[in-house]
This record gives sequence, C-alpha cells and structure tokens, in this order.
Amino acid sequence: MITDLISILAVITLLTGVGYLLYSERSRTGFYLGVALSTTALVDLFDLLSLNASSDPLFWKSWAMTAEALLPFFWLLCSLTLFRQSGPWQLSWKQKTGVALTALFLVVQQSFPLKAILYAPDFPAERLLFLADVGFYYYVALLICLIIALVNFEITFVNASPDAVWKIKYELIGLGIVVAIQVFYYSQALLYRSLNMNYLSLRSFLYLVAASLIAYSLLFRRGKGRVQVSRQVAFKSVIIITVGIYLILLGILGKGMQYVSSFFSRNILISLVFITGTSLLILLLSDRFKRKLKVQLHKNFYQYKHDYRTQWLRFTEQLSSSCSGDELIQHILSAYCDIFGITGSALFLRDATQARFFAVADYKMPLKVDTIEANNSLVTFIDEHAWVMSLLEDLPDIKTEDSDYFRENGVFFVVPLFNETQLEGFIVLARPVYSKEVFIYEDYDLMKTISRQAFLAIMHQRLSEQVIHASEIQAIGNVATFVAHDLKNHVSSLSLIVENAARHIHNPEFQKDMLTSLGNTVTKMQKLIGRLKNLGEHSLNLRQVNLLELCEKTAHSLLEGRIAVSGTSETAWVDEVEIQKVVLNLLMNGIEASGKDEPVLLEVGNAKAPFIRVSDKGCGMSSRYIRTELFKPFRTTKKKGLGIGLYQCSQIMDAHGGRIEVTSREEIGTVFTVWFADMSSSEIAGHTG
Repeated sequence: MITDLISILAVITLLTGVGYLLYSERSRTGFYLGVALSTTALVDLFDLLSLNASSDPLFWKSWAMTAEALLPFFWLLCSLTLFRQSGPWQLSWKQKTGVALTALFLVVQQSFPLKAILYAPDFPAERLLFLADVGFYYYVALLICLIIALVNFEITFVNASPDAVWKIKYELIGLGIVVAIQVFYYSQALLYRSLNMNYLSLRSFLYLVAASLIAYSLLFRRGKGRVQVSRQVAFKSVIIITVGIYLILLGILGKGMQYVSSFFSRNILISLVFITGTSLLILLLSDRFKRKLKVQLHKNFYQYKHDYRTQWLRFTEQLSSSCSGDELIQHILSAYCDIFGITGSALFLRDATQARFFAVADYKMPLKVDTIEANNSLVTFIDEHAWVMSLLEDLPDIKTEDSDYFRENGVFFVVPLFNETQLEGFIVLARPVYSKEVFIYEDYDLMKTISRQAFLAIMHQRLSEQVIHASEIQAIGNVATFVAHDLKNHVSSLSLIVENAARHIHNPEFQKDMLTSLGNTVTKMQKLIGRLKNLGEHSLNLRQVNLLELCEKTAHSLLEGRIAVSGTSETAWVDEVEIQKVVLNLLMNGIEASGKDEPVLLEVGNAKAPFIRVSDKGCGMSSRYIRTELFKPFRTTKKKGLGIGLYQCSQIMDAHGGRIEVTSREEIGTVFTVWFADMSSSEIAGHTG
C-alpha cells in the first residue's frame, strides 16, 4: 500500500540523515540529535511492522513502546543542548536529574505487562489500541516531556542572533515539526483514550517534510552558531511552565469532578481551584519570589550573574528619559533596587561647606537621620578604599561608630560617588529582597560601574541647572534694559519740566502741576530702582558695627510691635547698609509667614562667631524646597513675590564671607541664622578698596 511506502521512506530518510549527521559533526550535541531521530524512526518502523505482521502483532508493538519510552530522554537532552552555548549554558544538576528521571518510562514499560498499559481485542484489523489506567498516565507523562522539549526548541529559536537564525532556522523548524506531530499523536490518544494507528501514514509524511528541512539546513546552512538563552526568557519560561502545571492540575481536577456526585464536594473542589490560583498569582507577583527565582537561574544556568548588556541599556535609557533632576535621581535609585534586588535606596551628596553629607533623595527608604558628618568613619573608609562597603563584612570600627545609624535606617550597602579622586557623595542601599542571596564581586563591580555613570549624569544635570541659572541672571539684565528705557522716559519728562520752568515758573497753575508731576515721576523712579538695586556685585563699605544696635534700629523702622529683639552686644566688620537690608528682608519674610498675633524673634549672639537669628512660628518650608529652591533667584512661595529677596541676602553674605543657615518645619516655623566671618586686616582692606 502507498501508506506503507510513505512510512518506509520516512524511516529510511530519517536514518540516512542520522548517518550523515554523525559523520559530518562528531560532537555530543550531534550525537544526542542523531539518537533522538533514530529513536523516532524506530517507533515508526515497529509500528509499521505491527500493522503488517502475520502473527503476534503486539510483539512489534511492544518494541515500538520500548522505543517510545526512550523518546523523552533523548528529545529533552537534545532540546537542552542543541545550538546552546557550551560554556554559560551548562546543564544544572536539576536538569540532569529531570532528564535522568525520564528513564522511568523504560522502567514502567518493562515492569508492567502490555495488557496493563493497553489492550487491543481486534488489532490490527481494527487499528485502535485502547489505553488502560497505567497506559493513560504513562502517556500523560510522555506528552508533558515532549511539550517541554518543544518549548526548549522555541526558546532557542527566539534567542538566536540574526546570523544564527539564518543558519539554524530550517533545522529547528524541522525538529519542531517532528516533536509537534508526536505531541499531536499522543494528545489525540489521551483525548479518546486510545492510540489510533491510522495516523501512522500522516505521521510518516510529516516526518518526510521535517527531514527535508533538516537536510536543507545540514547541507547548505548549518554553521557553528550557538545561542544563549537570555535571562528574561528563562525567567518567563519558568513562569509559563508554572502556569502550565497549574492548568494541567486544573484539568486533572476537572476530570476527577466527573466522579464526584456530591454537590457539596464539587463546591469544595471549585473553591480549592480558585484559592490555589489566587495563591499562585500572589506568589508570582511577589518581589521576593521573583528575586529568588532569578538568583536560582543565575546560579544554575549562567557563568555570569548579571546580563551586563541588558542592564546597561536599560539603565542608560532610564537616565536619558529623565525630565528633571529629581526624576533623574529617582531613576538612579530605583535602578539600583531593581538590578540588585534591594528594598530601598537613598542618595547623599556633599554640601557646599564640605563639612557634611545630606540625603537629597530616597526611594522606598525613609531615613530617620539624613545627615552624616564628613569626618565620620564610614565616610573615611569609602573615601580611602574607593570601594563598595557591605555591612555583611566584618568592619568593627565602622560598625561600632555607626551601628545605631545602620540599624535605624536599615542600611546594608554603601556605594561611593567620586569626581575623579574627590568623594562627592554615596548611595546607601537597604536590605536585599531575598535575604539568602549571596553578593559577590560581580555585584560590587556593577554597583561601582553604575555609580560612575550615575554621578556623571548628576553632574550633567547640575551643569544644566547652572546654565539655566545663568540664563535667569541674564534675564535680570534684560529686565534692567526695559527698566532703563522707562527711566529714560522719566528723565526726558523731567527735562521738559526744567525747560518749561524757565518760562512759566511764576505761574501758580504751572507750579502746582510741576510739583504733582515731579512727585509722580520720583515715585515711579524709586519703585523701578528698588526692584533692581544690588542684584549684582556688592562694593562694601566695611566698619565695626554693633549688631544688636543695628537690629534694634531695623526693627524700630518697621513700626511693628510684635518683633522681640534680644541678645548680647556683638560687633563685626560689616557694611551696615547692606546688613540692614538682610535683617529687614528676613524680618519681612517672618512677618508675612506668621499670623497676625504671632511674634517674630530677633536675636544677636556669639557661638564661635557672631550671628543674627530671626525666628518665626509661621507656615514653614519643606526640606526639599530648602535644598533645591530657597536661595535661587525667582524662586518664591509667595503669591506676589519676585523671589529676589533671599537671593540678594545670600549675595550680600557671600560678599561678607559669611553664610546663612536655615532650619524649617512645615506648619511649625522657620529659623534663619546669619553667621559673620572674622575678617583679617588684608581682607577688610580688599573689600573696602
């Protein structure tokens, strides 16, 4: 019959291809592929002999089942090694154990009599072999193994490079057809609980199609390309397999429900299905489970723990997508948490005085203390060693001084940020998501590498802000140009008045109009000048000034009874007019921020240096606003403010060599402290000259 000829041709073609493969490629993976194809050909051959045997057809069918028992072992082994890189993708002990367990198919097939697996009352006249209970579960397990092999081939194909795909595409498609037709054949057997031998000719024909694709690839396209399965696909494959197992169990439960007569029992089973599915969903969405799974994949399947190419591309993409400085820092901190499986992180940067480090941002890591002194042992250690510090290591000096800080804030790692040799900051990382994860030199190398890129991005963002700041200063000059134009108009108006005065000065009406015009013009000019005065460099007229008297005079000029002046009589070399502007500005801010009956305190004292302190119990400011916006021009929380006052104060104190400190809590109040520097005679001469 023509159907028998097709089967014979398929067997010959497969065995011929195996011979060529073993001859042309003497490798372990080639051997696995050859044996898998040979076993497939033997199944077809023995099935064909069982259908055409004149006596005892089940004898040949038992041989076909023996060959079938070898299919899971060789197809799984082939799918795990073919075109996979021999280095990074080594078979783990779990995979080896799983493949080894497939030998149980042969044990089961040899241990049970044929009638315990299948029975055939009219075979081969009726080409149906009915499955017994043992046979049903036997072929369920066999089908699962073949599906896993098919998934492995698909994973290999998906992860192949364009060059490798060109070489292996047809061979993988051919092998996929071979395994897929077997999956179809055995799934039909499970569906109808019988092996339909009428599918033999169809199976053989598709084997011929697959063999032609494999032959084409072997003769014209086969190369030495190897494919490494990416970590993302490996992770997703585990998830898919897990969900697949759940669906299989769901199907088995559904089959079992057919034999449950009690409606109450069925409700229990259905509830169990939904509870199990919900638990599985919660597990798959758990950060700890996902991190544990990734760690196990890295440990058992890959030579290197991190996929550097993927991590670097993702990190640089996050940096480039940042629209602001705050968003950039948040992306940096979240990247550390994502890459290394950390629960939270925070960024510390050195302040302008070089005396301490402030926490400028945090990500899922609220800090109880956000300041670390520059002479702290932790800072000294990372500055000297320029390396990532792990609290998992034995560092007694650091742990002794900072143990409370580490415990209260949950710090486990500290990653330094260097500008060449200068320590500019560091990133602190909280506890790992998966507590049993072991961090090795690869993690520390990648942490430090990312820190370099992160610091460059932060510096670039700062430079951009400085450019913007320079543009804002330039905008002040542009405003001054327009104001100068208005002043010019006012001067022209005054010139006309002077010219007309020579002729009409004795006219009472002219005198009245002239005085009104002069008053209006002077008022307008004073307002314009007041808005722009002293935004640039300050030329100081230094002399010894009693700061307490200066504060009392300034407070009195406001005619505001709720300003309480106190302190000691302190003197400092200052420009009295300029410092009076600073005090006046701070007092006005305190008055505007406070309620009508709330006092504003003005104190003068000395704590290693003279100071003036202005305190109020007003609305206060957020710590982020103080760090990022407070002393910059055109930044204000007032609805009608210009945002120039505190910038002007900062410029005046910089010119004096002093500084302004501020502490504030929202809805509690604000304290501004103006510190004066002790100037040498040369510095005084430089400022006055």
